[in-house]
Amino acid sequence: MILIIDVHYYDDKARIAGIAFDDWLTDKESHVYISDYEGVADYKSGAFYKRELPCILKLIDEHNLQPDLIIIDGYVWLDGVEQTGMGARLHDSLAIKTPIIGVAKNKHSALGAGYDVVRGSSAKPLFVTAIGIDNDTAKSHIANMHGDFRQPTLIKKADSACRGYELA
Repeated sequence: MILIIDVHYYDDKARIAGIAFDDWLTDKESHVYISDYEGVADYKSGAFYKRELPCILKLIDEHNLQPDLIIIDGYVWLDGVEQTGMGARLHDSLAIKTPIIGVAKNKHSALGAGYDVVRGSSAKPLFVTAIGIDNDTAKSHIANMHGDFRQPTLIKKADSACRGYELA
């Protein structure tokens, strides 16, 4: 199972969505997992993981998930190589060292060249970093996921699910 996780914040709460699927080319999720988290830490620049990591771990623990790979909204490595991002911290927090792919919509100032993925008719790239899986393989998976637009269909579904929208 591949699991896409996204988090939506409101007040001091968060809704976490996990979209599970088995085929990189599909537009259909096999399962949707939802968790709610209260007492979310305040946002602090440079310490985003303190806000997001507990939410992601709650979803995984609450639903007893053991995915083969996790996709997050954000970075594994801020510079693409060693500057720790949310995905690397998640990887370190998991008992089973599950591969993580980070898909970011905005380029981090420390990120070098070669991490961009242009999809569909969009001229604006996504930025892909990974741990536990070769970065070129991760980029290829994200590039080939279902959807004609910048964001793959299932990543958009994870965003919608955590915001409380019904999935089509």
